Amino acid sequence: MNGPCKALGLMTDSAVYLQPAFILQQRKFKETSLIVDVLTRDFGRVPLLAKGVRKAKSKTAGLLQPFIPIKLSYAGKAELKLLTDVEIIHSFIDLKGLALYCGFYINELVVYFLHQYDPHPDVFNHYRECLSCLSDSSKIETALRVFELNLMDAVGYGLQLDYDFNNEKAVHPLTKYHFNVEQGPVEALDGHFAGKTLQAMKSREFTDPQVLIEAKNLMRTVIAVYLQGKPLKSRAVINKIINYL
Repeated sequence: MNGPCKALGLMTDSAVYLQPAFILQQRKFKETSLIVDVLTRDFGRVPLLAKGVRKAKSKTAGLLQPFIPIKLSYAGKAELKLLTDVEIIHSFIDLKGLALYCGFYINELVVYFLHQYDPHPDVFNHYRECLSCLSDSSKIETALRVFELNLMDAVGYGLQLDYDFNNEKAVHPLTKYHFNVEQGPVEALDGHFAGKTLQAMKSREFTDPQVLIEAKNLMRTVIAVYLQGKPLKSRAVINKIINYL
């Protein structure tokens, strides 16, 4: 490896060194290898071939797990890069129970909404912050809503939340609205969303329980529109857990 580049965490024409990252997904490849889908800080989603990590003596497989903050080095000019090194950045938060499956949920969102090799350092930072908040059971719903909204903004699907273009006036906290994903709020007596909910979503302030409920319903609608019928496996699991509890 190129020593100076490795020390500085830089890249060459065919290699990247010590890039901060999180594992999003992995699948077995041949007898002893894995293909991992990685969210990197500076290069977006990157597919990597981790050769031989499933061998009995390999210590690398234990590091290639979701939600562990790591640094990766990889090389290659093909679309599928070769993993050459991995190390843990620092101690990590061990997500459990509902928080764990919510972590898989945001992983799915990132895979669906981020194209490979499309850099989004902002999404990487939002993702890291969301994982930290998920460890506090009282912050799970807020963490998910904030991440969903920030992700939509980052990939160009940001919501117009503060102006009713049909009636040419700003959203009022005491007024009810329907919500058009492309145009935004539309005042309606039978609207499902209060103006205060839309304002709270705009400012990322989720202290009101009713606001959280309405925000969750609105974001489900928005995400469903952009997924075009593609199911989210993690959401189905989360719903079962909540119903069981």
